[in-house]
Amino acid sequence: MPVTYLSTEQAIARPGLRMVVVGNVPSPWGEAAKGIFHIKRLDWAAVRLAYDDEAQRQWAGQRSGPIAIYDKEPPRAGWAEILLLAERLAPSPALIPADAAERATMFGLAHEICGQEGLGWTRRLQLIHAGAFGERGGQYLARKYGYSPAAGAAAGTRVAALLRMLAARLAAQRLAGNPYYLGKTPTAVDVYSATCLALFKPLPAEHCPMDEAIRPAFSRRDPETDAALDPILLEHRDMMYARHLELPLSL
Repeated sequence: MPVTYLSTEQAIARPGLRMVVVGNVPSPWGEAAKGIFHIKRLDWAAVRLAYDDEAQRQWAGQRSGPIAIYDKEPPRAGWAEILLLAERLAPSPALIPADAAERATMFGLAHEICGQEGLGWTRRLQLIHAGAFGERGGQYLARKYGYSPAAGAAAGTRVAALLRMLAARLAAQRLAGNPYYLGKTPTAVDVYSATCLALFKPLPAEHCPMDEAIRPAFSRRDPETDAALDPILLEHRDMMYARHLELPLSL
C-alpha cells in the first residue's frame, strides 16, 4: 500500500504510529524504516520533513528524518530505536534474530551500514567532499555529518572497505545456500543494505520517483567505489525489493 502522507497538524492529532520522513529523495534511513513497517504490516502515516515548520520541530524534537512517534511516547530518531519500536509493535515477522550471537552480528552489521561512520554516513562525507550536493546542500550536510576536508578525503577508502566487507558476507552466505546476510530469512540488516544502495545507484525513475535534480548526486561514483560495488550487492537489493519491500517508493 502506498504511504499515507499527512500534514503536521493531522499527524499530531492522529493516534498510533507516525513518522517524519525526508521527502522526494530515497533517504536510506527513512526508506529502511518504511521497509521495516511494510514487512511488519504496521498501520502508520508519514509527514514530510519541513524545515520551516516550527510545530513539527517541537513535536518531533528536531528538524530531521526519520523520526518515529508512537502515541504519546517520546520521538525516536535513531535507526536502532525505530527498529526496536517496530519489533515491539509487531513481533512477527521478526527482523531481529532470537539467537544472541546472531543478534549481535546483525546489530554489528547494521551499525556498519546505518551508524555514525557507517556506510551511509561515510558515503555522505564522500559526496560532500566531491561537491555532489552543491554549495547550499553541501554546507547543510557538512554540519549534520561533521564534515572536514580530512574526513572527506578519507571517506572514499572507508566506503570501499565497507562495500567489500558486505559483499564478502553475502558471497559467503550464498556459498552456504543462504540468500540473506544471516541465513535463510531476512533480518533488518537486509533492509538496511538494500536501501543504502540508493546512495550509489538509485532505483530507476519508474520505481523511485525522486527529485531528478538530486539523482546525479546520489549516483556519483569514482574508480575506487566502482571497484568495490560488487554486483552481488545490487542483486541482493533487487531481490529484497522483489520479495519483501514495496515498489514504487512512496517519496
